[in-house]
Amino acid sequence: MNTPEDYRPQMREVTRRTALQAGALGIGLGPMVLRQALAADGATPRAKSVIFIFLTGGLAHHDSLDPKPDAPAEVRGEFNPISTTVPGIQICEHLPLLAQRADRYALVRSMRTNSDGHEQACHMLLTGRLDLPPGFTLDKVPNANEWPSIPATVTYALRERRTALPPAVVLPQPSVNEEGKVRPGQYAGRLGNNWDAWHLHVAAPCALGNGACPDCFRFEGTPFEHGSPRIFDTPRLVLPEGGEIRLNGRVGLLAGIQHEQQELERVTDRFANMRRQALSVLTDARIRSAFDVENADERTLDRYGKNKFGLAVLMAKRLSEGGVNLVQVNLGKNSTWDTHRRNFPNLKDNLLPPLDRSVSALLDDLAESGRLDETLVIVTGEFGRTPKINKDAGRDHWGRVNSLLLAGGGVAGGRVIGASDSIGADPAVDMQTPENLAATMFQALGIPRDATWHDLDGRPHKIYHAPPIEGLLS
Repeated sequence: MNTPEDYRPQMREVTRRTALQAGALGIGLGPMVLRQALAADGATPRAKSVIFIFLTGGLAHHDSLDPKPDAPAEVRGEFNPISTTVPGIQICEHLPLLAQRADRYALVRSMRTNSDGHEQACHMLLTGRLDLPPGFTLDKVPNANEWPSIPATVTYALRERRTALPPAVVLPQPSVNEEGKVRPGQYAGRLGNNWDAWHLHVAAPCALGNGACPDCFRFEGTPFEHGSPRIFDTPRLVLPEGGEIRLNGRVGLLAGIQHEQQELERVTDRFANMRRQALSVLTDARIRSAFDVENADERTLDRYGKNKFGLAVLMAKRLSEGGVNLVQVNLGKNSTWDTHRRNFPNLKDNLLPPLDRSVSALLDDLAESGRLDETLVIVTGEFGRTPKINKDAGRDHWGRVNSLLLAGGGVAGGRVIGASDSIGADPAVDMQTPENLAATMFQALGIPRDATWHDLDGRPHKIYHAPPIEGLLS
């Protein structure tokens, strides 16, 4: 039996170096087969995939998706609301592209995370559970006393699939704080590290210790040069010398060895699945293009933005197209959206425009390809920010209410679910929690309502802890 000390999340974290050494970056992009596995449980997937865009640090909801133009100046802030294409719905003036696409998404303005701390709020949002597990600690993160992340839960729940596809991927790096410490709730925790999602740690390092993406900037306003000539350190996915013929020869030899080791059937089955994933990376051109986003055509780069925001969202789209069921995109580090100071210039100049650009391009591409109905897109942070602007012209942590954007996957666009009060301090109508959000993802992927998982001690746990957000689906 695994113990907390046995927990090793790095076994599933894929860096450039390990991918080059082992050729085992398990992102096979092929056809997705879900419906047969779920039909017996009466579950019908609304979506083939979920793209969860996590604004790590906490989005200022007043200054983005829930403006309060009638509130006092110290609450209202410096930005003006603008009308969207849907009468009666307004968002921040610095999200003009999303304003033009309001018929494609719904807003939830009544999310409550229940914590003002980054660590606790991240754990709640990223695991879809408000309760902290027994033995929860911040002394060593990650550890096996955390609840499993939503990507890990999806990996477990869709384990019966017999394809080369990993069910869940997290990119381009973990959510970390200014010191580079990982936030809790991102790995498999008490589910056991065998069910960790694939973590692609491919963001090129930046010399700015508390560096904020998409482009490097200091909260004091001074420019900063990015510490790498590249945006991503993606693996170089190439066939061995001799090409596919030689590769197939190696595969045949390996198959012969495996035939002589039938007594290791359980281990062999696991290895065979990993082998299929690695081979699909090397032999499918779509896989290589999914990671080679920096060499996309100029029009695509211009539409998404040639920065970590834009290219991470583009990579997520390509992985989703290939059949990965859940792609979590961590946009930035803890400090990125943690606008305790200079909230307005940093949102205006550094954060909202690339978010607006990349998410709008994603929605356009999904709609034009006919994939929006089968792809659920979610955008949110771990909490909102204070109604009152502080002395540093910033907003502080605020777990009592937050906003999120949802599109596709059967979501009816052009509507608002719930509302915050007049100053954006608390939910006023139809409060939602991370548990409702997680249930929305699980339902979209067809995970049955009575599904369970067993922890490292063999105890059963429910996957759903609340109903999905009501009023979203058309």
